[in-house]
Amino acid sequence: MKDSFKHQGKRRLLVEKLKDKGISSQKVLHAINCIPRHLFMDSSFEDFAYKDKAFPIAEGQTISQPFTVAFQTQLLEVVKGDKILEIGTGSGYQTAVLCELEAQVFSIERQLKLYKITKRFLEGLGYRPKYLSFGDGYKGLPEYAPFDKIIVTAGAPFIPKPLMAQLKVGGKLVIPVGEDPQIMTLLERVDVNTFEKHTYGEFRFVPLLENKN
Repeated sequence: MKDSFKHQGKRRLLVEKLKDKGISSQKVLHAINCIPRHLFMDSSFEDFAYKDKAFPIAEGQTISQPFTVAFQTQLLEVVKGDKILEIGTGSGYQTAVLCELEAQVFSIERQLKLYKITKRFLEGLGYRPKYLSFGDGYKGLPEYAPFDKIIVTAGAPFIPKPLMAQLKVGGKLVIPVGEDPQIMTLLERVDVNTFEKHTYGEFRFVPLLENKN
């Protein structure tokens, strides 16, 4: 598939819808407008790629709805050069958004087949995350810590302590917490021992699984 004028027009309409739903970050909206979401989905879903909905991808996973991607990204307040850990590479769409924002992206996927597919796919589109890995998102990537920002793109029953430990002082961790639905949660690390917690309402994600490697 190509990125046609029709696709680009649908993206512009999607961006307007996201604005109406409260997404105000121009950087995030620009990233959403740049990325051909239809290429991240099965061709049978192409006509629905720019609707604000989640859709299934390989290995029983989903590509999150654009509003959710934009909302989580906006909470992160990404600055060029930020070192960001993403838990749940999935289709690579959120990864691409972070790359568009010129972050240094380190991403973990716990489904081996999906990891291999997405790694090749992102390279083909020209997106170059710093590091993509197959592993357990609950453990993070301690060898590359600390991180300026951490984003979790699957529902976790609790906030994993290893992720909190890998966050820089002054950093932000965005994670949906709970069973179904989850509560979008932002943790800000005030100092070595103190975190401030903020919540932003209900969302629905596939569950964050562990011990897959």
